[in-house]
Formats: sequence, C-alpha cells, structure tokens
Amino acid sequence: MRTKIKCLALATLFLSTSASLYAMDLTKAYDMPEATKLIKKDLFPAAKKFTMPKSCNLTDANAIARGDFMFNNLNGKKAKGKLPAGLAKFVEKTGKDGKVKKKPKQYGNCIACHDIEGSKGAGNIGPSLVGYKAMFIDTKARDAQFVYQKIADPRIDNANTHMTVNLTTGLFNEQEICDYTAYVVSVKNKK
Repeated sequence: MRTKIKCLALATLFLSTSASLYAMDLTKAYDMPEATKLIKKDLFPAAKKFTMPKSCNLTDANAIARGDFMFNNLNGKKAKGKLPAGLAKFVEKTGKDGKVKKKPKQYGNCIACHDIEGSKGAGNIGPSLVGYKAMFIDTKARDAQFVYQKIADPRIDNANTHMTVNLTTGLFNEQEICDYTAYVVSVKNKK
C-alpha cells in the first residue's frame, strides 16, 4: 500500500511539474509590440469631403489619357501600353535608411471592379461605368464634383463601401484624381 502511495505521489509530482513547464509564461521571452498602437496606425483617417480644384481640366486630352491608363493598369512595373505624358512607371522613394529606391508607381486598377467602354476583362464588383457621361453627366443627375468625390473618398455617402480611399489616404494626389474624373466623364472611343 505504501508503495502505491509513493508511486501516486511521484506521479502527481511529475504531472504537476510537467504541467507547469507547459503553462509557463513566455511573453517576456520575445518582443511583444503594443497592439493598440499597431491597430491605430492601420486605421483609415475619417472620411473627408473634397472640392474638385479649379485647375482640373476635364476636357484636356492628356488628363483623359492619363486617367484611362491608370484606370486600366495596376502598377508601373506591369503597365500595358504606351505611357501617357505626365506619368511614370516608377517613383523614387527615400527609405528609412536614407537611400533612394525606385518603386513601381501604383495605379488604380479600377478595371478590376468596374466595367467601362473598351475595357477587357472588367470586374463586376462595382457599378458599370459604361455610358456614364450620357446617363449621369449629360442628364445632370450627377456632376464632375460627384465623380471627383467618389474617387477621392467614397465613404462620404457610403460608409460601408469596398472602394479604395484614394485622396484621404494619399494613395493618389489631386491631379491624379482629376485625371480619373476626366476619364470617367469623357466620351470614350472604342478601343
């Protein structure tokens, strides 16, 4: 009987020691960043209302060409077609180490979600923009300011949108938003 008690005591001691090894707090053994700071850094800024700059020339052939190019391409590294005047395939960015690096220019790739005249393989997640000028601009149901705002920060009238937030986040600048707007509200030639 004593032997059984000794064995039971040893087994209990072994199991409790093993369990404590597995339950050890290892949080101090590696770097644990403050999650709240990481989450705040990843949050979008609040939705912002923009006014289309007076400098936006919606009939400028170069602006329309840039808008068309950006609408149909994801980035400069894989951009298809001749680059319009005023666009570059790569941008220079200074890294944290102070060295200047060339990175592919990010374009809109709007075609992934929207259909528009002359597009090939257009997406159907967002609304079709085929005939947008005739349907909305010419009838005055919408204006270029509406289009500019929708591209700049679509959350103003739809907080749950899946569309990219372009100007508020700095993904694109005012001129690029003007170029997209010029393209969307223009008469399209069939490609």
